[in-house]
Amino acid sequence: MRTLGVVDPTAAAILGGALGLVTGAVSVAAVRLSERSQRHAPQTPDSRALPDGVSAVLAVLRSGAIVLDAADAVVSTSPPAVAHGLVRDHDLVHEELRHLARQVRRDGVIREVELDLSRGPLGRGRITVGARVAPLGSAYVLLLVDDRTEARRVEEVRRDFVVNVSHELKTPVGGLALLAEAVLEANDDPEAVARFARRMQVESTRLTRLVQEIVDLSRIQIAGALHEPRLVDVGEAATEAIEQLRLVAEAREVEIVSSLAPGMQVFGDTDLLVTAIRNLVGNAINHSTSGTRVAVTSRSAARLVEIAVADQGQGIPDIEQARIFERFYRVDADRSRATGGTGLGLAIVKHICANHGGEVTVWSEEGNGSTFTMRLPSAPASRTIDDAAPALPHGSSEIPKLGDRTRKVSP
Repeated sequence: MRTLGVVDPTAAAILGGALGLVTGAVSVAAVRLSERSQRHAPQTPDSRALPDGVSAVLAVLRSGAIVLDAADAVVSTSPPAVAHGLVRDHDLVHEELRHLARQVRRDGVIREVELDLSRGPLGRGRITVGARVAPLGSAYVLLLVDDRTEARRVEEVRRDFVVNVSHELKTPVGGLALLAEAVLEANDDPEAVARFARRMQVESTRLTRLVQEIVDLSRIQIAGALHEPRLVDVGEAATEAIEQLRLVAEAREVEIVSSLAPGMQVFGDTDLLVTAIRNLVGNAINHSTSGTRVAVTSRSAARLVEIAVADQGQGIPDIEQARIFERFYRVDADRSRATGGTGLGLAIVKHICANHGGEVTVWSEEGNGSTFTMRLPSAPASRTIDDAAPALPHGSSEIPKLGDRTRKVSP
């Protein structure tokens, strides 16, 4: 009988070599299979794999720039995109932009559109953007987004201005045409001709005033700033404005009272400041009833010169106060037409104050009249404050008593 368990040395060597060959073959096959799998497996985009220089360019763009990968994840972005709320926590916020990116990724066609997007997760604020979406290499999509909100607002204002001007001009022009026709038909009636002629004078005066105010407002807006500001005595400018309206006030039985501190000066344009004060005083007269007063005051306060015009009229409802400085806006359209108002006076005041580095504000209460206050930076030479009346903090000013009332003015 043979005993098992002892392997011949030659057989052991042959068996070991065979096992080594099998193991080596399996290892090589595994490595090749792994390489082949890696070549065919989808690659996960990474910001480090972006084309050279892309991240550096995005960092300096003024437009909102966003790079998305195949899963619509943000892999790189510019600061404006975050500031405008387009990107939050590495995600693209708006579905409209994601939809554009998917279309471009699908067909490779560059798209450019204008979108109206929500400004944030809360409220109803909107932002108008121009978006240009293009493929970036084979794995990414680039979105360039420009904020066009301000440009759209300016365009809407311009369009509204043209529409309003056209509408406002139609009324006096149409009235003059009808009156001229009436004069021709009544040429054998001297009394009727005289009546129509007087009405034509009223309409022509209104048309002249409207055209002049449109020209003034356009000139002020285009100028944007004063080219050669000079020292202007505020008291003298206010006095001139008052005198220009003295006869109008007397015809309406409205008394103008003034308390103008002497020596106050600002840097600016005398004619423009006279126009602004005249518009405020004229507005106060138009909204006053017979037997009431309009008060015009000036004083220094916190390195500012304040000119306040107060009336004892009906007052302005709270809901209307935010819009009264808009062009052509009228609280009472019927009353404005009756008094010849164009709806441009307060808009002109607003722009004149802005061009002088100041502002105009309103305080009003229904049944208790209104007070409009111009605040302008005082010239260094005008830092003289009436010792008898200490300056009030910015945002309020005391006006003289109208009857038995003393009121505070707040913006």
